[in-house]
Amino acid sequence: MTLLSVITVNFHQESVTLDFLRSLTQYAKDEDIEVIVVDNGTTEDHGELFQSVCPAVVYVRSAENLGFAGGNNLGIRHTTGDYLLFLNNDTEITPGFIGTLRDELGRHPDIGLLSPLILYHENKRKIQYAGYSPMNYFTGRNQGIGVMEDDNGQYDNLTTETGYCHGAAMICRRKDLDRVGLMPENFFLYYEELDWCELFKRAGLKIGFTGKAKIYHKESMSVGKESPLKTYFMVRNRWLFIRRNAKWPIALFFSCYYVAVAIPVLIIKYLLKGRLNLVSAALRGVRWNLTHSKNSKDLGITIA
Repeated sequence: MTLLSVITVNFHQESVTLDFLRSLTQYAKDEDIEVIVVDNGTTEDHGELFQSVCPAVVYVRSAENLGFAGGNNLGIRHTTGDYLLFLNNDTEITPGFIGTLRDELGRHPDIGLLSPLILYHENKRKIQYAGYSPMNYFTGRNQGIGVMEDDNGQYDNLTTETGYCHGAAMICRRKDLDRVGLMPENFFLYYEELDWCELFKRAGLKIGFTGKAKIYHKESMSVGKESPLKTYFMVRNRWLFIRRNAKWPIALFFSCYYVAVAIPVLIIKYLLKGRLNLVSAALRGVRWNLTHSKNSKDLGITIA
């Protein structure tokens, strides 16, 4: 059996990560896997804690908060598998999940990066992700497929090309990763998996979705909804993604639209809510793009 490396990143969510590891030990005990847990931005060593639930865990500790991409990239450097499965620590797998996902990628050599059907953990019949539409580079928007539908088996037999994978659960082959490169660390939080998908596409590989494997996701546990941190990176990275991936005439159009229309509308919404902290965060995200190159790794803020 071909070895598969599971990579997850923990950021001050030890109990959540323990639940994740319990699901692995319960539903993947017969799979040939190695499990890498990257403890991101921690001053404590949780290796023994995680190994108490999953003894074979390869524990990697980083005192610096490396973000989503940086944490996963650190984990990649400790893997030995021919397949790499990236799972959020706030997910829990289902029976047969890993074998099905690996086998489905094996059946489709043209797919470089593949995501499963993602269901909400709080309501296991509600779909969060069944693929994405292509990106509209003029507006920087795309649509989720299947969002909030009831899971009635409508995607169970489907494996298809899709716009983008979902960062909560993605699998790729090591040989493709070696060709495409690591996750882009320019984003820190949000949009990095979309940018990574674009790199796979430019390498001649497709982005895939399969409903034959399912996973449960505890959404929005790492960053609060409408927090200044989330607002800053969503505003900053939406523009950065377009700058890095759209042709320059379209990127120029988007920049004008973003500054003249989208951002003023967003600021008005925050003002009506009395959220001046979110207004400030959004303006900082705009300012970053006006003062930094599209390849800059300067985050523009200090991350605790």
